[in-house]
Amino acid sequence: MKDEYDFSNAERGKFYQSGAQLNIPVYLDQDVESWFAEKARIKGVELQSLINELLRKDISLIQEVTGKN
Repeated sequence: MKDEYDFSNAERGKFYQSGAQLNIPVYLDQDVESWFAEKARIKGVELQSLINELLRKDISLIQEVTGKN
């Protein structure tokens, strides 16, 4: 790393995009991912779709039990 950097020609916010959505990666343990990947393959859907479907069901159940959104 340099001791000093020249930012005299820098442009503030050059890559900023208003309303851009940040998708945070979620890493599953290998055994969990393999199990769900097989279930997604059998069902004929993408792994991400299957995981989202299951998480939405879990959210719904939690909301029913706790009475909270």
